[in-house]
This record gives sequence, structure tokens and C-alpha cells, in this order.
Amino acid sequence: MARMTSAQSGPERIDEQRLHAWTQLLEGHTRVMHELERELRDAHGLSLSEYDVLHRLQDADEHCLRMSELARALLYSTGGLTRLIDRMEKRALVERRTFSEDRRVTRVSITPEGEQSLRRASGTHLRGLQRHFGHLLHDDELPAVGAFLGRFAKG
Repeated sequence: MARMTSAQSGPERIDEQRLHAWTQLLEGHTRVMHELERELRDAHGLSLSEYDVLHRLQDADEHCLRMSELARALLYSTGGLTRLIDRMEKRALVERRTFSEDRRVTRVSITPEGEQSLRRASGTHLRGLQRHFGHLLHDDELPAVGAFLGRFAKG
């Protein structure tokens, strides 16, 4: 990899340390996501995406979100989310609803079976987060890492 001089730096260039940090972030993210996915599938038959849908619906007002809101929150295309919700609906984890005020809008809500699945899987997921991520963060690093990730998430 070529070294950059200060003349090459700026908003359009990335230095080696930042590029290395980015690579480490991607590698860590990929590793942790694969582990969390495997643990949820093995223990509960849920994908990480399904867990995320259930979690977001449980936290939403009336345990219900518009499909468009859910797609935005999960960074899914509407087609990809439709397929995911189809699979979850067949397993009675969620249900689609239309409301009289606007029948064009489809909302998804968590079912009692979805709530039970989420409750059972939450312990596995939270233990996995601690095992694969949380224990690596030292208490004195939390404010800086949290601040950085907050800025990063917002763009």
C-alpha cells in the first residue's frame, strides 16, 4: 500500500491508519455477525434478521410498524423485507395488517408467538454480544468508542 503525504490528505483521501481501522471494523463486524447468526440459528431457529425484526416490533408503539419504516430501520430493500416477512408470517412470528385509514399502507406486528421467540432468544443474543464484543471494550474506552460509533452511525 502506498504511503500518503500530508499533501494527499483531506476529505477525499484516507490515510493508512484510518484505512486500517476501517478494515479492522469490517473484519470484526463480519466475524461477530456470523457468530451471532450461528448462535441464534442453533439455539432458536431464528436468523439475526428475524431477531432484529422481532426486537424492533416489540419496541415500537403498539408493537407495530409500517413496512416502509421497518425497511428503513433494517436497511433492507422493500422486496427483501417482503420476503423476510413472508417467511416470518408463515411461522406465525409476525402478521401483516392494513388499517381502514389507508388500505395502501401495510403494517407488521409481532404475534404472541413472536414475542415468546424473542424472549427465548434474547438471552442467547445478549450473552453473544458480551462474549464477542462487549468484553473487549474496557470501561475507560466506552465514552470514546460510543461517541465515535454514534457519529459513524449518523454519517
